Amino acid sequence: MISEGSLAPVSAADQADYPRRRTAWWTVTVLFLAAIVSIIDRGIINIVVDPVRHDLGLADFQIGLLQGLAFGLFYATVGIPLGLIADRVSRRLLVTVGVLVWSLATIGGGLAATFGELFASRLLVGLGEAALGPAAVSLIADLFPPHRRGKPLSLFLTGQAVANGMAISLTSFIMAAAANGRFAGIPLLQDAAPWRVAFIGCGTLGLAVVAMMLMTREPPRRGVRGAADPTSLADKLSFLKRNGAVFVPLYLGFALCFMAAYAAAAWSPAMLTRAFGLGPAMIGAWLGPFSMTFSFLGPLVGGLMIDHFARRSLAMAKFGILMVGPLLAIPSALAVFVPGPVFAMFLVASSSAIFAVLGATTFATLQSIVPPTMRGSAIALSGLVNTIIGATLGPLLVATLTDRLFRNPAMVGYSIAIVVIPALLAGSALFVLARRGMVRQRQAGGEAAAMLLASEGQRVGPYR
Repeated sequence: MISEGSLAPVSAADQADYPRRRTAWWTVTVLFLAAIVSIIDRGIINIVVDPVRHDLGLADFQIGLLQGLAFGLFYATVGIPLGLIADRVSRRLLVTVGVLVWSLATIGGGLAATFGELFASRLLVGLGEAALGPAAVSLIADLFPPHRRGKPLSLFLTGQAVANGMAISLTSFIMAAAANGRFAGIPLLQDAAPWRVAFIGCGTLGLAVVAMMLMTREPPRRGVRGAADPTSLADKLSFLKRNGAVFVPLYLGFALCFMAAYAAAAWSPAMLTRAFGLGPAMIGAWLGPFSMTFSFLGPLVGGLMIDHFARRSLAMAKFGILMVGPLLAIPSALAVFVPGPVFAMFLVASSSAIFAVLGATTFATLQSIVPPTMRGSAIALSGLVNTIIGATLGPLLVATLTDRLFRNPAMVGYSIAIVVIPALLAGSALFVLARRGMVRQRQAGGEAAAMLLASEGQRVGPYR
């Protein structure tokens, strides 16, 4: 246990020592842009499937490997080591190197002549992007006091939320321009296939982010420190084990909620096509703007709520958001049952706001209940669990139910409902367990509760 005295509340003088708002928000803006570029470079392969297949002579199975395994292999496994590194080295430089690696790898993908070369480029994209989340969230935690972290965290997550739509528009624009000869006279681009120009162009955007990242400053590591802050991997695992009643349900609840998110995101367009007979133009005209709107509103509302509760020292309120949020996403899983396609697209898009709130709240909670020396690795662990459970199982379960249970592609909307709704209910229940674990910790003066309360200017004592 950590004694109450070793975790004194953050003083006004300590809060005044944070960087100037202009400096802090400049760093957040660059991280926001990095998040956008990361999603564009990650998802570009999904937009140029047929041209890549034709030029490189690939089968669908090989395309599937490029979309999933090639990126996720390093992204999931390297995230933990990079999270540990983020707790020890300059996070600013770690992000800079990560952006440089994935940007050059994306450019390399545009120059790939074989499946193996393109697979290797996708591996390196995953390697570079694995550095962004842990380092960025840890940076934000040290740039802003606890009662002001909600909005910058939400802005960072907004970049990830809106980038999918931007990726479609940007890639399509570049490919159309390339097909019309707009890049004539430019080395590497003038004779390249449009999909290659898209890879090179999108990868080049990251180089601009690298330059901007070098113009930021590394803040000092802040927070409430005890005499035995965990620094080694063994110490950090021991901390998580001692506080397992909070961390296990928190991580699993987050992963199950995003299993629902990945499942719905992967198959909702197909559901709209098969159940309502919509074409790409109709989906693009309605679902795109709906998704962009909700992607902006979700982080905005979530950030305001997080900061509102933090300013009032309502330490447990974030758990309330986590418990209720998954329940609000359930209607989006029932879109196949509504009478009209526009309302169905509205429901599908509405979940982007809710999942953005859940993501921002989970990250803010983690940053409040771990020592400063664990901020990067705590986020990296959430990425690992989320990738293995959420990104891998969600889409696969929907596909399996459609193929094996219903044996009818038109029933994919029912498969979505069967996977998403139980996952959301289970996620909400796990967040309830995490809150109960925190209440028990607070009553007993446990470590995670002490971190949470001290970060918001409270002391361990009876639950309010």
